Amino acid sequence: MTTHQRIVLAEPRGFCAGVRRAIGIVERALDLHGAPVYVRKEIVHNHHIVGELEKRGAVFVDSEDEVPEGSVCVFSAHGVSPAVRAGAAGRRLEVIDATCPLVSKVHQEAVRFARDGRTILLVGHEHHEEIEGVQGEAPEQTIVVETPQDVERLDLPEDTPVAYLTQTTLSFDETARVVAALQRRFSDIVGPHGDDICYASQNRQNAVKSLAHDNDLVLVVGSLNSSNSIRMVEVARERGCAAHLVPDASHLDERWLESVSSIGISSGASAPEVLVRGLVDRLAALGYTDVEVDTGATEDVVFAMPARLADPVTGRVPRTPLADEAR
Repeated sequence: MTTHQRIVLAEPRGFCAGVRRAIGIVERALDLHGAPVYVRKEIVHNHHIVGELEKRGAVFVDSEDEVPEGSVCVFSAHGVSPAVRAGAAGRRLEVIDATCPLVSKVHQEAVRFARDGRTILLVGHEHHEEIEGVQGEAPEQTIVVETPQDVERLDLPEDTPVAYLTQTTLSFDETARVVAALQRRFSDIVGPHGDDICYASQNRQNAVKSLAHDNDLVLVVGSLNSSNSIRMVEVARERGCAAHLVPDASHLDERWLESVSSIGISSGASAPEVLVRGLVDRLAALGYTDVEVDTGATEDVVFAMPARLADPVTGRVPRTPLADEAR
């Protein structure tokens, strides 16, 4: 290894407003209702957060059918289909919806386009929970596409009235290529008002581009099932930089560090800062003690918590430890 070994931390990184809100909803529900509080799917895609909430009494289930009738059930940040909502109502569940407002926007657009009689071409990963939820708004009118090649294989006339929507956590550049293919393929096509890809995903991808340009290696802290974290790794690799997804410091492979003098580090929108600090500490023990910050966009977005979680006396929603740990 070289004598000058540094770490460059991307800013912004870690929790976005939707993740912070979703985690806070589970914490607040536990404060108000006590354990257990049931959560349909992982509240956000991060193993550390899920584990910490389980310690407090959250119970994560794959389906609303697993929740005892009449219990408190939180819907995850990724959103759910109308069929899931109907199933929860049938079990008389006390539902608290933690769907990210930016995901809810995509749901509303799907409803509008379906009402207009358009075939919805939903750009994303077919088995991702967010895609399943949006597709459920109009299953008979929605087709999932992931690549430009998928677009070319569509068995639809070019004058079919279509609309496109996208998963919020995709690679901005790759999505632009798919959308361009759709616009070439169809003559009657409309899209959403503004990009569906969320501000946080775009900001973190832009920050990773900067890291990839200036460092020998990029490490992205995030869970293996975190779509936005995986996209960040792909963005770095597309720019010719070695890059790896690191769920936590224990997953660091020291072989990655051979001949590496400068490491860029970022984290996905659902990764807590404690995991970043753990990785930085492990790298410091290996000689990477010079830490710099690469500052990009400023994020000041805050999504309001549901009013039903407010303090009955003050009317305010208290801040919660896990949700606020990255502030």
